[in-house]
Amino acid sequence: MFPTHRPRRLRNHPQLRRMVQETVVTTNDLIYPLFAVPGEGVAQEVSSMPGVYQLSIDKVVEEAKQVYDLGIPAVILFGIPTEKDTDATGAWHDHGIVQKASTAVKEAVPDLMVIVDTCLCEYTQHGHCGYLETGDLTGRVLNDPTLELLKKTAVSQAKAGADIIAPSGMMDGFVQAIRAGLDEGGFEDIPIMSYAAKYSSAYYGPFRDAAESAPQFGDRRTYQMDPANSREAIKEIELDIAEGADMLMVKPALAYMDIIWQVKQASNLPVAAYNVSGEYSMVKAAALNGWVDEEKLVMETLMSFKRSGADMILTYHAKDAARWLA
Repeated sequence: MFPTHRPRRLRNHPQLRRMVQETVVTTNDLIYPLFAVPGEGVAQEVSSMPGVYQLSIDKVVEEAKQVYDLGIPAVILFGIPTEKDTDATGAWHDHGIVQKASTAVKEAVPDLMVIVDTCLCEYTQHGHCGYLETGDLTGRVLNDPTLELLKKTAVSQAKAGADIIAPSGMMDGFVQAIRAGLDEGGFEDIPIMSYAAKYSSAYYGPFRDAAESAPQFGDRRTYQMDPANSREAIKEIELDIAEGADMLMVKPALAYMDIIWQVKQASNLPVAAYNVSGEYSMVKAAALNGWVDEEKLVMETLMSFKRSGADMILTYHAKDAARWLA
């Protein structure tokens, strides 16, 4: 009458639980996002993202040193330019904010991997990820002309010292265009981490405060994916793999762990999950109100991303997680 099988036997002692643990999060899994802005001595907290700051390049370097000392292997850089225009000049100019930040970080912390977000929305007046038709008020980006901008941007970022190019605009053919540009420029060894399955998500709201990249009109549904679709994600990653992607990203992560799992099963490439701003801010708000145990909730969430198949996690919790893991 008694159970023959008692799974609880393996849960009886903390050390035994450690021995049979199937999924482990380490600092090696973490990538920390940083937002670079013009000026000096600037550390402006993002109102909708407690603990996250817009930083001038000197402060970005300070933060990068701290990240490296915590054992986190990589940062991803976003930039807010002094001026914006229709050609997204700040994205591809040799003296663009991300280019200068990349060079400064690599000079100060050579062994820290610098990933750069290769997108245009922070640099255009309208806040969309490329060229629009004259007079367009819907946000329908012109795909092929935009590929040339992305190619120029990636090459300029590589010249500035970036270790990994991460295109996020969801233009058709963007991986192939960037790969061709990098190879032609002598950067054939620079890998591409493609935002391969990037959804048009409400979870991005606080990021648009941090990056000052909200669309001035329309939305991004003509180029970012429909949250209702999963098979389409596999189509997108297959195209990016064929075009030369070295790593694949799913964004957002929390509500898309089924997509992370499917991407992992469909590919042998490393998979990154972006634990995005809205996911971060919800946890922070609840923690600041005393409603949740922040450390336990964050670590459970990161563990879930790993369990679903993520090899790397881009997260604003990275520094805290590294301290909790120490």
